[in-house]
Amino acid sequence: MRKLMLAMLAVTAVGAGVTAGSAPAAAYDYPWCAQGRGFGIPGDCSYQTYAQCMASASGRNLYCNINPRVAFGQAPRRGRAHRDYYYYN
Repeated sequence: MRKLMLAMLAVTAVGAGVTAGSAPAAAYDYPWCAQGRGFGIPGDCSYQTYAQCMASASGRNLYCNINPRVAFGQAPRRGRAHRDYYYYN
């Protein structure tokens, strides 16, 4: 019983160490989005090329469109318009 508890503690410690040491994935807007039923706007924007997007959309009743965030750029953040009023995006 004691060996089992030590083994479980060791596995838990290794798992916690691996999880704590990993970096989160970087958010990146790719230029192509799969859009259609079940996806909101702009859709699933995880494709670097049109061919990748079309291959993923094939047979799923989806279509590919350019990512609006990439095409038109991010909207600039507004700062303080007046000293008493704040605008949050």
